[in-house]
Amino acid sequence: MLLIEALGSALLGLALAGAAVRALGSRLPSPRAVLLSGVAGALFGAYLTHTALGPGHNNLFATLIGGALVSAVVLSLLLRPAGRTARPSHRTPFSVPTRG
Repeated sequence: MLLIEALGSALLGLALAGAAVRALGSRLPSPRAVLLSGVAGALFGAYLTHTALGPGHNNLFATLIGGALVSAVVLSLLLRPAGRTARPSHRTPFSVPTRG
């Protein structure tokens, strides 16, 4: 059962990451990093959900949902802001503003 949960979560994370690359490719880093992050997030989410439910609860659906949710959170952290151009800063980073 644990193998099915791991494989299902990995495939679900891969599908979610693939959809994110396809839909939001310009706002994400390299596709390889996105795909790896999606799978790793889903596997961690499945592990976390399986551990939280405990040994007596063999609920495949809940484990897959937990994996998909954590994968979506990880993928959302990779998004860059849309429509922003790099504008030059008027002061150097970490500088103290002066009056004058």
